[in-house]
Amino acid sequence: MTPIAELGIPQPLAEAIASRGYETATLVQVAVLEERCHARDLLVSSQTGSGKTLAFGVLLAKVLVDGALPAEPPRRGRRPSALVIAPTRELANQVRAELAWLFARTRLTIAAFTGGSDIRRDLKQLRQGADIVVGTPGRLVDLLNRQALVLGEVRVAVLDEADEMLDMGFREDLQALLDAASARQRTHMFSATLPRPILGLAAQYQREAVRVDARVPGDAGAHTDIEHLAHLVAFDDRLAAVINVLRMHAGQKAIVFGTTREGVADLHEALVRQGFRAVVLSGDRAQGERNRAIAALNSGEAQVLVATNVAARGLDLPEVDLVVHADLPLNAESLTHRSGRTGRAGRKGRSVVIADPAERRKAERLLAAAKATFTWSPAPTAEAIAEASRRRLEEELLAATLPENAEEARGLARRLLKVHKKEDLLELLLCRELARCPVGVPLRTLDPKYLARASRSEPLGLPPRRKRADFERDAVVFRVNLGSEQRAEAGWLLPLICRRGGVTRNEVGAIRVGSTWSEFQIAGDAARDFALAASRPDPRAPHVVIESGQARGPRPRYGKPHRSEGRAPLPRWSEQGKPRWKPRPKPARG
Repeated sequence: MTPIAELGIPQPLAEAIASRGYETATLVQVAVLEERCHARDLLVSSQTGSGKTLAFGVLLAKVLVDGALPAEPPRRGRRPSALVIAPTRELANQVRAELAWLFARTRLTIAAFTGGSDIRRDLKQLRQGADIVVGTPGRLVDLLNRQALVLGEVRVAVLDEADEMLDMGFREDLQALLDAASARQRTHMFSATLPRPILGLAAQYQREAVRVDARVPGDAGAHTDIEHLAHLVAFDDRLAAVINVLRMHAGQKAIVFGTTREGVADLHEALVRQGFRAVVLSGDRAQGERNRAIAALNSGEAQVLVATNVAARGLDLPEVDLVVHADLPLNAESLTHRSGRTGRAGRKGRSVVIADPAERRKAERLLAAAKATFTWSPAPTAEAIAEASRRRLEEELLAATLPENAEEARGLARRLLKVHKKEDLLELLLCRELARCPVGVPLRTLDPKYLARASRSEPLGLPPRRKRADFERDAVVFRVNLGSEQRAEAGWLLPLICRRGGVTRNEVGAIRVGSTWSEFQIAGDAARDFALAASRPDPRAPHVVIESGQARGPRPRYGKPHRSEGRAPLPRWSEQGKPRWKPRPKPARG
């Protein structure tokens, strides 16, 4: 534990931090202020909730303040000296609020510009002048194109959640903003992970950057205060499972995550119909509606937030008890960010993943990559929910005490006891209370073979690499209706195959591209689950069809089919590279 007082923070900021009662620095705050980071561009990987806002606030102060206040009061129309870019409105506003108290004892002013706000107010604020500008990429580029935002005097730029911004497609906007801030002395990038696109952006806009890994040693994101559960449900039972999970944990504040805006809107509507006090948050909502949703959660008026992963970034909701992944996240980093909304400030939390049999392998892979210890189990049944409700009612009544001012209740009790026996009256009141308890939704019975495959309770390792001979001995051949005529290539097909079938590249063998169809191999132990997952419609590519073939035997050279006793040959390929099969004719429309 390093005291904040020993970090050499500029005096105005040190006083503001002390007034807030902060005494001990976090890992990322210590790391960015090490001697090797002095006067250097930084590429920082840090986890959600690690205190990075204060960390880069101090980095801004090292350039803008450096121990001395500006000599003159702020002048009207001054151009920004610092730029902070964040992926979402909520995160940008949270950053502005944090920097506001951090720089409160300086003469520097902070302004936030986000999508959904009144553009006229933004233009007026820029005419008045601001020293530190915080904003989302889209709104900042809009102001830049209007020539209202001038970045020629920016000395330091910070990209917060840089990986999320690239995932959201903001690369061109980030490049436009950084190009406009060409006079900057420092460029700092904060990211939960450092994939190749982030490293490419860093190489383009940073100068000899120092890489800082401020994550907890030996932990890739799993949180010790979060219990991870995985519920395997029958096909088309996802909504019923979400309802039962929420009712099993009635009274807890929860966030339910979906992948798309449309899916989140439908899920919110269904939960409201079921009687949940739920609000919705997605990127297409107006800022006023988003603010009302957050206010309802903070006040207790609402208990459930239904949100997309992006919309929930930067939300200040410290008392979330439960996170439900109604849709699987796209990657392990998203799973970690979602789950990290609970288990904060020393509180225990629970993260529940819901998957059907076609998604089981993908769910296991995500949890394994996040290094989360998890348990597969069926979703809570209506009977289990009823039993939990009875148990909660019993605990509440045993712990309850009669209030001091209970004369009215005593009088009513005496009158009722003249009509009913004490036991009958007690049973009557308990029946009324039990009738108000949450009721679960019936679930379909899941095939036992799926539960048998999902019996593991420890985190799985990622599939090991297999030797070519061992792989081909049990490999199963599949085909996809994409070929050279659709400009398909093996490197382009590989991620599509992995995404559709919930497998890793280690479980995909040789890929051979024909003219209209392509053939590929899947490891034998993954083939059954791959076929199940790949047969489901894909809204992102509904025209792509993946079909399973027969189990194939090994062949010495890939170019020649190999026949062995009891095994069917691999499909033959002509000199033009066309498979021997023909695509199925499209059914006639009637």
